[in-house]
Amino acid sequence: MYKAIIRPIFFLFDPEKIHYFTFSLIRTLSKIPGINSIFRNLYQVNDKKLERNLFGLTFKNPVGLAAGFDKNAVLYNELANFGFGFIEIGTVTPKGQEGNPKKRLFRLKDDKGIINRMGFNNEGLKAAIEKLRGNKGKLIIGGNIGKNTQTLPENYTADYIECFNGLHPYVDYFVLNVSCPNVGSHAKLNDKDYLVELITACQKLNNSKDVQKPILLKIAPDLNDIQLDEIIELVAETKIDGVIASNTSTTRANLKASEERLKEIGNGGVSGQPIKNQSTKVIRYLSEKSNKAFPIIGVGGIHSAKDALEKIEAGADLVQIYTGFIYEGPSLIKKINKAILKSL
Repeated sequence: MYKAIIRPIFFLFDPEKIHYFTFSLIRTLSKIPGINSIFRNLYQVNDKKLERNLFGLTFKNPVGLAAGFDKNAVLYNELANFGFGFIEIGTVTPKGQEGNPKKRLFRLKDDKGIINRMGFNNEGLKAAIEKLRGNKGKLIIGGNIGKNTQTLPENYTADYIECFNGLHPYVDYFVLNVSCPNVGSHAKLNDKDYLVELITACQKLNNSKDVQKPILLKIAPDLNDIQLDEIIELVAETKIDGVIASNTSTTRANLKASEERLKEIGNGGVSGQPIKNQSTKVIRYLSEKSNKAFPIIGVGGIHSAKDALEKIEAGADLVQIYTGFIYEGPSLIKKINKAILKSL
């Protein structure tokens, strides 16, 4: 029904506008008595064999929703009904910001992909905290944090620390987003020495708390082998809890979209099927080269159960979807979980 009727209608409209319309629709439907129960019966797969224990956390299943979908933590309780094992909110920045000028979100229909240059648009830390106070505890929540666009390089760490400190009581794990290509100058965020400084500062704050939360690093899919070796060294040196591979890509290789269309769209990060293989390649390299030394959450181009199993086979302990959720609909989560059960 989704791919035959709902998606074609949604795809007639601007992607960003339909995103917010969908949020309103899900929220409204969820207020109707019995609807949440119907969603759970349709999409959830509840089986102890799907549980995964990582970072001291128990995930009810290994399929999560990637950051960027529920930026402001407004719909995670309702989205839990679709069968996710965990949901990552954000990216959250200390202050609310508009992000980049619109139009900034584009579908690549023939490629089953998306190009975005959102620019960390979000309502800010205080708004996220307020929403997270309403957490009904249905599943694990990750907090993806970043810096404000206008923050000077010498204050980058302060932005991350502010978000880390504010969200600490309300999320189960943290993700340091240092790899988004849509936030202006981010060269410093890819410097290994700075990453050691940033991770160490977050860990120091974390260790001062009564309860420590896992900290992960989200990396780009465009890193070469030398850069990936540096990530492996970084994890070993800082003892950070894990890596999310990967963010969106700046490359435009092998796209079916015409040069004219791409020129019309302009810059931005590519997600979805076009980055599937590169993301899997990064996961496999990190897993094999490190001898599975740290957990990996695999994300990028998962549009089918087969795609998810490829990520897991390559070394991912958990997977996340975003663009696949938009193109394939909520049944994708159930299909992946059933395929994982079948593969056991």
